[in-house]
Amino acid sequence: MTTMCRRQYLRLWLLMLIASPLPLFAQLLDSTAPIDELIVTSQRRAQPVLSHAGNIERLDSDAITRVRHQHIHELLTRVSGVWLGRASGQEHLTAIRSPILTGAGSCGSFLFLEDGIPIRPSGFCNVNSLLEINTEQAASIEVIRGPGNALYGSNALHGVINVLMPRPGADHTPQLAFEFGANNFYRASANLPLDDRETWLASMVYADDGGFRDESGYRQSKIHFKREWDLRDNNFLLAFSATDLDQDTAGFILGEDAYKDPSLNRGNLNPEAFRNASSQRIYGIWTRQSERFVLELRPFLRHSDMRFLQHFLPGQPLEENGHISSGVLTSATFSAENYSTIVGVDLEWSDLFLKQTQDGATQGSDFLVETRPAGKHYDYDVTSYAIAPYIQVEYRLNENLTLNAGLRTEYLRYEYDNHMLDGNTRDDGTECGFGGCLYSRPADRADSFTNLAPKLAINFLLNEQTSLYANLSRGFRAPQATELYRLQSGQQVADLESERLDSFEIGVRTNRRSWSADLTAFTMRKRDSVFRDAEGFNISGARSKHHGLEGSVEILLNSSWQLNLAASYARHRYDFDVVASRGETFVSGRDVDTAPRWLGNVELLFRPNARSSAALQWTTIGEYYLDAENRFRYPGHAIANLRVGTNLTASLEFIVRLNNLANRDYADRADYAFGSYRYFPGRGRELFAEIRYAP
Repeated sequence: MTTMCRRQYLRLWLLMLIASPLPLFAQLLDSTAPIDELIVTSQRRAQPVLSHAGNIERLDSDAITRVRHQHIHELLTRVSGVWLGRASGQEHLTAIRSPILTGAGSCGSFLFLEDGIPIRPSGFCNVNSLLEINTEQAASIEVIRGPGNALYGSNALHGVINVLMPRPGADHTPQLAFEFGANNFYRASANLPLDDRETWLASMVYADDGGFRDESGYRQSKIHFKREWDLRDNNFLLAFSATDLDQDTAGFILGEDAYKDPSLNRGNLNPEAFRNASSQRIYGIWTRQSERFVLELRPFLRHSDMRFLQHFLPGQPLEENGHISSGVLTSATFSAENYSTIVGVDLEWSDLFLKQTQDGATQGSDFLVETRPAGKHYDYDVTSYAIAPYIQVEYRLNENLTLNAGLRTEYLRYEYDNHMLDGNTRDDGTECGFGGCLYSRPADRADSFTNLAPKLAINFLLNEQTSLYANLSRGFRAPQATELYRLQSGQQVADLESERLDSFEIGVRTNRRSWSADLTAFTMRKRDSVFRDAEGFNISGARSKHHGLEGSVEILLNSSWQLNLAASYARHRYDFDVVASRGETFVSGRDVDTAPRWLGNVELLFRPNARSSAALQWTTIGEYYLDAENRFRYPGHAIANLRVGTNLTASLEFIVRLNNLANRDYADRADYAFGSYRYFPGRGRELFAEIRYAP
């Protein structure tokens, strides 16, 4: 075992040793209110987490309101095994039991849901998907690490994030708020109506950030509307969501340790970069329920449109993409005393487009200049159809032991229409030097993929407070349209298989009066992946191994103090060998780049009385490699954040947040590409103040 590996294991076990006696200590302290039983909706119905056969973590409305995140990264650091690499503005890259994945292979490795409905079509992902959901005003957020169950299809590979929006009535918390702070930031939000007895609600937020780097910032608006009808044995919920982002993007800064240099870490080498993105979704949830039978239909209609400058690529091409899609998720649940069965079929249709155009000549080496020409690179449409029948059975063998088995079959078909010349020429048909242009366009074609996703899990109740679980499952990801039809030089056809991930996990969770804990160990193997190397080339047919340990503990020390801990240690390694003629060499056993082994979060909450509260958070990320050959590293970092709030009156609250207390220099994301260290520098110390009215 290497010195670095031993050090990371020592950190994890030290944290667990520190946490282990605390529950015993907590039982001796005065706790006036027990920890609430956690309820999750992983099977499209509410169930206690102790009966859930597999890992799941839930951030409730109290946590979301307490954090008041400007960026989703600030919230999800509280979930063990999860890291959202913060980029410029509202951009992010996701890691759930995985490295930070970039390029073609990153898209579609995670399934993002709003009220259980995918926010994008199966083959048309967006690595920044969470900027299209109003997470700031969500009722709760559920995270499943690793493959989902049979109810979740393509893209539920490394994990699922389900954002549950509030419903009229009990979930709805009326409020008005205004916040302002560092770097000309301000945000206004409202949850209407102010009477929570109404059968409708509207959640709205608008934020304007001047940016902490030169010529950067964003303006963002989000809205979510719901109306509910109860009709005898039927319930119908109609929802509408819309988001809009106008962002001035700050690109990478270059050079080893540039994020520590005050003359560089607030600069912007790409003031011309931008991202404009909008999305709209309308959906319904119709439920008919009897004593032992529940029928549910979730029809949806979705649209998105985006334009952004790819400042991270030589030549900085402009990408324009969008889609319109519709479909329906169906499920029928049959229940008896000892079992329940869910059967259903999910249907989806989508029509998407993508264009990529470069205005000027590429700067750099002769190779880059010649192979990345100015002009149009891609212009195509894709129509897709998907059908996915599934069944999931939960059988209670006795009072303590429950068996859960499921199977999903998914068929996905693409019909691709190229609006340019075929091949890897310039847009006028002329050849590029050095073996051809980087950008290659296949002829019109159709492709289809069929995948099976089985799952077998058990859950054993040791007692009313503790359960053990084990889970064997497979996740899959059909090739995305960008992988199939936005080819590179040397590719005439993308001969890709669906990416598959086989996972086994075992865990224990307990929920006591004054403390709760969850500990999980996992091992996964992934095949037919697509990686992007440090020279910008795609490597297909890749394999990797993933092993790790995740833990979280929540402790009520007494009526005023609460301690929350979340930590994970994981190894993500290549499981194939490629000696590249161009680009990087991949060797089995090396760490996947941008895969920190250690992630940790500690939060201490203090509520001395009903009027005042405070929270101190410490979050850390371990060192990681920046390239596939493991030559370059980022040392990791740790930062602390503070929040203090007080009720000025019964309905008026004043909150102050101070982020990055020690004003540490760090990188939100570190990278090595095209022969240089590249960083997105982290934000320095920032102060924010908010006034909130809640009748």
